[in-house]
Amino acid sequence: MEHPDHPFTELFEQLGLASDPASIKRFIERHAPLPEDIPLHEAPCWNEGQAEFLREALDEDADWAEVVDHLDTSLRKS
Repeated sequence: MEHPDHPFTELFEQLGLASDPASIKRFIERHAPLPEDIPLHEAPCWNEGQAEFLREALDEDADWAEVVDHLDTSLRKS
């Protein structure tokens, strides 16, 4: 099954966050680095709905999984 591509900005919109490049950069700078032992959806920066969306996207290998992986990688960089 082919997954549609979602831009990084669209993921931030889906999460209810500001999605312009400067806001995304600030969000990542503010919340990175996320420790390796904390799953992305358990990071303290998410509300319950956001955490559930991120967990389901990865657990179900949903069409959002690739861009959620990108977010995970971005938040783990120091």
